[in-house]
Amino acid sequence: MKVYFLGTGTSQGIPIIGIDHPVCKSTDAKDKRLRVSIWITWGEHSYVIDCGPDFRQQMLSCGCQKLDAILFTHEHADHTAGLDDIRPFNFRQGEIPIYGHERVLDNLRRRFDYVFETVNKYPGAPSVKTIEVQNNAPFAVGDKVAIPINAMHGDLQVFGYRIDDFAYLTDVKTIEQAEIEKLKGLKVLVVNALRVEPHNTHFNLQEALDFINLVKPEKAYLTHISHVLGFHEEVQQSLPENVFLAYDNLEITI
Repeated sequence: MKVYFLGTGTSQGIPIIGIDHPVCKSTDAKDKRLRVSIWITWGEHSYVIDCGPDFRQQMLSCGCQKLDAILFTHEHADHTAGLDDIRPFNFRQGEIPIYGHERVLDNLRRRFDYVFETVNKYPGAPSVKTIEVQNNAPFAVGDKVAIPINAMHGDLQVFGYRIDDFAYLTDVKTIEQAEIEKLKGLKVLVVNALRVEPHNTHFNLQEALDFINLVKPEKAYLTHISHVLGFHEEVQQSLPENVFLAYDNLEITI
C-alpha cells in the first residue's frame, strides 16, 4: 500500500493570504501546504480521503488517473469543497462512490444540490453514489476493509479510517478509549497536530504526541499543520525518532 500526502495544511493552507509571517515566507517547499487530504493506492485500487478546495491541483500534482471512491472525514469546507472537480473521473469512469456519515452526506446534498439533482440534471455535473458510514460498521474498499474510527472535532463528530495496518485521523480533539483500541498494532498512524498552543477543536502538538504514545504505532506522521507550528525542519528536529512531520507530495509505502 502506498500513501501520498496530497495536502498537509490547515483550513487556510500555507502560505495564508495576506499574512506576513516567517513560515508563510519560507522558501522551503515543505513549508508550503495545501488543504489536508491523502491518496491511498494498492494494486489497481485508488482511494482519496477528503476532497478539499485544492483537489484539482493535487490530482494534477500526484498524477492520479483513476479514482475508486472518496472517503470523507467530516463536512467542513477544507475537506469537501473540491467535490465538483471529480468530473474528469466521472467522464472516464461514471459515477464515483462517496462515503461519509449520514450528516456529512446530507450536508453535501444541500451544498452541491446540482450534483444530486434527479430531474433535468445538467449533463456536465458530477455524478456520485452515496454510501453511509456508521460507527462500528467496517466496509469494503476494493479487496480490503476500512474500519471507521469515531472521534470528536470539538463538538462535531468526525471519522478516521483504518485500512490494514494504516490509519488516518484528522481534525481530532478527543477520542474514546474504545476507538483507540481499534488502532492498536498499526505500522503507520497519521494524525493532526495544529500548533504548539492548545486549541479548542484540534490536537496541539503535545496532545498528538500523547495520542501517538497511547496507540504506539511503529511510525507516525503529523498533518493538518498551521503556520504557527513553525518551520518544517525545525519542528522535525524536535520530534521523537519514530514521529515525522508530513509534507505535501510525500509518499510512503506500507
